[in-house]
Amino acid sequence: MERLERLQKVLAQAGIASRRHSEELILQGRVSVNGQIVRELGTKVDPEKDRIEVDRQPIRKEQHLYLLLHKPTGVITSLHDPQGRRIVTDLLSGIEERVYPVGRLDYDTSGLLLLTNDGELANKLAHPSYEIDKVYRAWVKGIPDSRQLLKLQRGIALEDGMTAPAKAKLLEADAQKNRALIELTIHEGRNRQVRRMCEAIGHPVLELSRIRLGFLTLDGIKPGAYRHLTAAEVDKLKKQLIGQQ
Repeated sequence: MERLERLQKVLAQAGIASRRHSEELILQGRVSVNGQIVRELGTKVDPEKDRIEVDRQPIRKEQHLYLLLHKPTGVITSLHDPQGRRIVTDLLSGIEERVYPVGRLDYDTSGLLLLTNDGELANKLAHPSYEIDKVYRAWVKGIPDSRQLLKLQRGIALEDGMTAPAKAKLLEADAQKNRALIELTIHEGRNRQVRRMCEAIGHPVLELSRIRLGFLTLDGIKPGAYRHLTAAEVDKLKKQLIGQQ
């Protein structure tokens, strides 16, 4: 029986890139189906029968990998960097499959980062409509009061629009150093969102780390190290995403 799927979905499932990046590859004319360059995003293919190539290299079905990395600061969440700085995949050893990060953490932000070649799962995790919690802890300048925390909880007006309501709480106040530790839970993934939210209430971030994604934590993983998700964790993650639909 013929099983037709969108070309960008097939590329993502093969671990070529995220679905969005796969669309860019198609538009750039770098993808061919049965010897013909394809530039239409609506193109459907049969992954079992059609010969699909990217940059003249046939795609192959890869075993899905799910890696939980404790990203240190000073590392780029990217697969390449023109400036020659360290990238997250430099921290992986013995991984032959091409994996890519789900979302991003800034150069100066540490913490939990998931890497995978499962494009469908990555696309869902990165999409705000699935409302997967991303929990951050930030040392900020000054000590926010309850009114400022309430602003974070209700949503902040940024230049790219209003943020969704968040959870925000004060964990520690250090009056001597004029700083405080806050915990912020969001489910969006805008560029430098946590930093911009804290800046908007007058308490710029001094240090920032993501400590949780959904139910996944960094327990037992040192900075720069990673581990594979267990089959049970992958199954739980997929069920959580289905439950959010």
